[in-house]
Amino acid sequence: MNQSRWLTGLFLLPALIILGLFTFWPLVYLLGLSFTQGTLTRFGSHWVGLENYFRLFDDPDFWQVVSNTGLFTVGTVVPAVVIPLVLALGLNQVIWGRGLWRLLYFLPSIISLVAAGLAFRWLLQTQGLVNQLLGISIPWLSEPGSAMFALILISVWHQIGFNLVIFLAGLQTIPLSQYEAAGLDGANHWQRFWYVTVPGLRPTLVLVAITTTLFTLRSFEPVYVLTGGGPLNRTNILVYYVYDQAFNQFDLGYAAAAAVVLFTVVLGLLVWRLRDVN
Repeated sequence: MNQSRWLTGLFLLPALIILGLFTFWPLVYLLGLSFTQGTLTRFGSHWVGLENYFRLFDDPDFWQVVSNTGLFTVGTVVPAVVIPLVLALGLNQVIWGRGLWRLLYFLPSIISLVAAGLAFRWLLQTQGLVNQLLGISIPWLSEPGSAMFALILISVWHQIGFNLVIFLAGLQTIPLSQYEAAGLDGANHWQRFWYVTVPGLRPTLVLVAITTTLFTLRSFEPVYVLTGGGPLNRTNILVYYVYDQAFNQFDLGYAAAAAVVLFTVVLGLLVWRLRDVN
């Protein structure tokens, strides 16, 4: 038994070393950096303690970014879970061509977000194809409300295919006998969905909610390509805010403090949602 444990540890050691170097060490370094002040334009940094966090929580722009991030996350996660679920329920009844439809829906998920962002930027110009088809002139990317809607639109579009495939896999694990038993008991379509499909999909729903939330919170490319955080700072979300503070303002300690806050939020949401799996 002891020899088996030593062999297991020996085989896991390379993976643990790589994980430590590229995951745990950067997190420790990031945490330490958040207690310092320094820039990329001068050598070294000096210890400032909690000053960066005090600045962060006293900054109105930061709270605007937090509000933007919350709106963007909720506006993306809800439709990015509901729409694929509805589509999966429909495709699960399709006998012929299911693979083709699944492929077509999944294609947006494998497209680079930078390329997709450039395409959406062209489509959503004031004189772009979308406005021409609608016969109106909406400044999609230059007004706060429409710009946030454009970011949510591209994020939902990019995630629908992946979530659809996960839901289809989850639906196929539910035994048909449960639907047959519910039908014999007189359950209608809604009752079968609520009392058979939803409980059977509970682990899948948790997985999709977690992955969609994590992907949304780390979204950077759409903001960078489409809006640059504008107009009026209304589409600036936490990931882009960290990038801007670090590489445009050269305030590494402050950016690290914002990144630690983002990591804490993500970790808290992850732990909270994983409790539903047990």
